[in-house]
Amino acid sequence: MFDLDLLSILFPAFVAGILVLSTHVVLGQQVLKRGIIFIDLAIAQVAALGAIVGHLNHDIEALPFSNVWMPALFAIAGAGFIAWLSKRMAEELEAIIGCFYVLAAVAAMLLLSNDPHGAEMLKQLMSGQILWVSWSQLILPACIYLSVLATLIYRPALLDGRAFYLIFAVVITLSVELVGVYLVFSSLILPALAVNQFKGRFKLGWAYIVGLVGYVAGLVLSATLDLPSGAAIVATLAVTAILFRLCLYINSKHLALRVSG
Repeated sequence: MFDLDLLSILFPAFVAGILVLSTHVVLGQQVLKRGIIFIDLAIAQVAALGAIVGHLNHDIEALPFSNVWMPALFAIAGAGFIAWLSKRMAEELEAIIGCFYVLAAVAAMLLLSNDPHGAEMLKQLMSGQILWVSWSQLILPACIYLSVLATLIYRPALLDGRAFYLIFAVVITLSVELVGVYLVFSSLILPALAVNQFKGRFKLGWAYIVGLVGYVAGLVLSATLDLPSGAAIVATLAVTAILFRLCLYINSKHLALRVSG
């Protein structure tokens, strides 16, 4: 049964989900528009690779905030490389991004192969531990995400230029630290995909609703059934996105029947 005492754990996790969605819903729509679906997985995996390199090098690990700036450096370098390729190999960009992701994942596995805690770290980076997020962990992402949103509200054209890749890399780095690679991908793509065919008003608002419903349902499911939180939220995000698309389909058929009748 759901224990109300779990609210002290679920509430920070829910706030983490809100923070991630705040930027990912906007960026996810841009990813679909550009047709570079795997960029989020690739950059998230490269950021995770940076975290692994920092973890394995004790001199780097001892430096302040190395768990943030080390993955950020890798992510920014990866995003810069993809931005450079976007003007030179546009027709093959999606395939190259997919290869980029696979190579980063393989490099992570090879680096951790002899680490006794490697499997656990890899699992944490991929699936995340959103249920154990603390309030102190949310301060930096909240500040960065709010700055990004304010910048995009003031200058939305930045999303159409190369600045998108820099913004994307910074946001993804912070999100991987909070929720893991799988949830980063799901938070970007599933809400955006859910509303992709929506032609009405408040398209962005509906995408946020899809994301929030998915996070709430996943957190509650994880807490009540003792399931892995990241996997549960990915599943409920997928179900929520499918249900929204199904509702759109039924509504479009209903409108078509009314017009023909």
